[in-house]
Order: sequence, then structure tokens, then C-alpha cells
Amino acid sequence: MSSSATEAKQQATFKVYRGDADNGEHHTYTVPVEEGMVVLDGLHHIQANDCPDLAVRWNCKAAKCGSCSAEVNGKPSLLCKTRMDALPLDEPITVTPLRAFPVMKDLVTDVSWNYEKNKQIKPFTPKNEDTDNWEMYQEDAERAQEFRKCIECFLCQDTCHVLRNHDKKANFFGPRFMVRLASLDMHPYDTEDRLSFIKDTAGVNYCNITKCCTEVCPEDIKITDNAIIPLKERVVDEYYDPIQGLLKMLGLKKARK
Repeated sequence: MSSSATEAKQQATFKVYRGDADNGEHHTYTVPVEEGMVVLDGLHHIQANDCPDLAVRWNCKAAKCGSCSAEVNGKPSLLCKTRMDALPLDEPITVTPLRAFPVMKDLVTDVSWNYEKNKQIKPFTPKNEDTDNWEMYQEDAERAQEFRKCIECFLCQDTCHVLRNHDKKANFFGPRFMVRLASLDMHPYDTEDRLSFIKDTAGVNYCNITKCCTEVCPEDIKITDNAIIPLKERVVDEYYDPIQGLLKMLGLKKARK
């Protein structure tokens, strides 16, 4: 028997959360494994053959829309990007909703909190000059390009212990919005002063640099190194550095951009 025929007959056991925020449990399903399958394919098989009412959010199946966020074996993941052949198939594949946000039904969570936080961030405010002829250093252009890769899957929000384990949503905006704030605050043509907002409202100091957000980012954005740490440094320079404070008092402090 060929290896491909053997793979076609291989079975995987799925343990999928079914329920809502108040009540739910894991249900077990058997899914035939075929070459090239991802976890989302397995869930689609369950919908087609076992429970058509299984709720799972997805759209592009190309790891670009950020819709199919969930947890696979306890790790925040995109269902369409998590390959079956990368998982130990001799053990059940556990699929659960994002734990940092309220469950709506089965694997679908209410992530609207993120959009409410986003509304609080003041938008890009450029200098009053010809925007068609901006000149930027290459490092600034690369930084802006990296931050704009975010697909808002909110996996970084889910893995963040401040939001997930301590539920500090009233105090901390989370890694995704540290990225957005960094993209604005470090843009050479933005004129809005957001440091007090970053410190007091967005709560950048709640992050203790575990880098777990960077580890789960499907776009490989260096969230901690390129966004959060530079923001923390700017906050320290502005509010806690005595030399910078003296320069500010004397009106000698240079612009940060």
C-alpha cells in the first residue's frame, strides 16, 4: 500500500468546545486526515458530517483576514494556518475559543472590546505640508511597513497574560494596540503627542516583556522588540529621566520624532 493511501486512512480525534460563555463542554469527533489538511479543514468536516451548527469564524483561508483565531492544543493560532501534519495525531487535537474574550457560541468570541480601544487612539496627524513629497529614512519606512502587516487576528491579545490571566482590560490596551500606537508615535511626520496616553490610558507599563505576543504573531511582527520596548523607552525618557526632565524645563529638549 502506498504511503499516500495510508495517510488517507489515518484518523484524527478532535476535542472541540461547544457552548457559550455560561455553559459548555468539549465534544469528541473523528476526522479522516488527508495530505495538506489544516485544522480548519477538520472543523469543516465536522460541520459537514456531524454538527452543521458548529460555530467557527473564518473567511479567506489564506492567513490574511485574521478571522479564524482560536486555540489549538492551548496555543493561540489561526485555524487555517495550523497544519495537521505539524500536530501529534496520536493525541486528541483540542480546539477552544480565545480565552481572553467572551465566548459567543462554540469557537466564536466577542472581540468588540478591541475596536472600542482602537477608537480611543488619536489618528495620524501629519504636518501641514505637501504629503506627496515626504522624505523618510529607510529605517522609518521599514518600521511603518512592518507595523502595517497586522491582520488584527488578536492572537497577541489572547496570549497576553495581562489580558488573559489578569483581565486588566480597563488598564492595558494589549500588544496589538501598542503596535498601532508605535506606528503613530514613531512616524517622523506625525505631530500628535501621545506619550501621556500611552503611559496612563493604554498602560504600556503593564507589559513585562515576556515576548509571548511576538511568538504567536502570524505576520512575524517583532511586537516586543520593535513596538513595546521603544514605547517604554520613550515613556521613561519623558517622565522618569531626570536629565530629560531638566532639559524640558529649560526648553532645550529635542523633538522625539
